[in-house]
Amino acid sequence: MQERLQKLISQAGITSRRAAEELILNGRVAVNDRVVTELGSKADPSSDRITVDGRPLVIASQKLYILLNKPVGYMTTLDDPEGRPLVTDLLQGIGERVYPVGRLDYNTEGLLILTNDGEWANRLMHPRHEIEKEYHVRVRGKVHKSQLDQLAAGVEIDGRKTAPAVVRMVKSGEQNDWLSIAIHEGRNRQVRRMCEAVSLSVVRLKRVRYGALSLGPLKPGEFRHLGQAEVDALRNPTQPAAGTTKEPSGNVKRHEHRVRTGHGKLAEEKNYGPGTKPARTAAFPKKARTPGKPNKQP
Repeated sequence: MQERLQKLISQAGITSRRAAEELILNGRVAVNDRVVTELGSKADPSSDRITVDGRPLVIASQKLYILLNKPVGYMTTLDDPEGRPLVTDLLQGIGERVYPVGRLDYNTEGLLILTNDGEWANRLMHPRHEIEKEYHVRVRGKVHKSQLDQLAAGVEIDGRKTAPAVVRMVKSGEQNDWLSIAIHEGRNRQVRRMCEAVSLSVVRLKRVRYGALSLGPLKPGEFRHLGQAEVDALRNPTQPAAGTTKEPSGNVKRHEHRVRTGHGKLAEEKNYGPGTKPARTAAFPKKARTPGKPNKQP
């Protein structure tokens, strides 16, 4: 059956449909050894020989969806000129070629999704779906209330302000504090750069949740296959996977945020103006309770 070339390239996991159009326009795609430069051109992968940059296009016969706990010291790419270890090196026994959905830095660990379903991966990465990703961040020294407020409200990176984030204290130690930062954007090294913008030095960074998916008991370097309910839940983020809830992990709710600070006291929600998503932060509690509003227990 004939399909548009950009769709076939996307299905093969090479790149998105939009980027595939650029490949075609730049003369990097051929069908039966004939270069194709017209958008809308079609081919049948079962009978035509399709190549991209001279390499045959291979469309997987089986769709795979994998959740990996990425350790530090692995590249989230399929090739590295410096010869550093790749995340795919950890996927022993996987016969099909899979590729990462988004990236984690070399020194960042945690939840990483890999697949050979290009359409599904492109949907996950498209900014309009705003899939929330939660990171646990260990920072050097103590975190101040003003820094939490700034992270939650958004900071400026490359001349553009980040969207409001969900920020809370996870653990307060003598020399280091742990934060949870949940974002739905996907800008380059965003969490690290957000922390740098408020003068916080990141010691360790780990992604613990992607939408409704969490790492669970997976140890660094381990992986598992996603169930169909999990795959469908990420395809439609408004619907939770079986056995999960819509609410993020860590007792963080969409319209209410109450956590315990390092002093064991309750923090309160803080809003940053009408027309914006509520920016929740582990701010220090007010001394007096608002009249008529009973304290809720977390």
